[in-house]
Amino acid sequence: MKEPVLRKELKEKFLLDLNPSERLFFLKKAKEAVMLKGYLAGEDLFHYCYFLTIRERFRSISPESGEGMLRFLLVEGTKDVEEAIKLYEARLEVSKIPLPDENGYKFIEYLSE
Repeated sequence: MKEPVLRKELKEKFLLDLNPSERLFFLKKAKEAVMLKGYLAGEDLFHYCYFLTIRERFRSISPESGEGMLRFLLVEGTKDVEEAIKLYEARLEVSKIPLPDENGYKFIEYLSE
């Protein structure tokens, strides 16, 4: 199998945009996606796990009051993130394989370095 190509910019995005606990969540979701769902390692997997992580970030934000601009932004942002998750999940479903992708560990290791 061809080795996954993950652009350097995506690793930088992973390191800069996510805090340490979010990185662990991301890597856990990547491992589950490769090992349990049969998704191929690559940029689609990166974006799928990234948006899953952002959704978790949104879930942890609770506005002081149930109103206002923050609530609006959370609702609209969550809708956008959910759409992105569905898009990347559909793309991954098309190319999934019955056995775990042997490049999955390289993908996870590359981001863990």
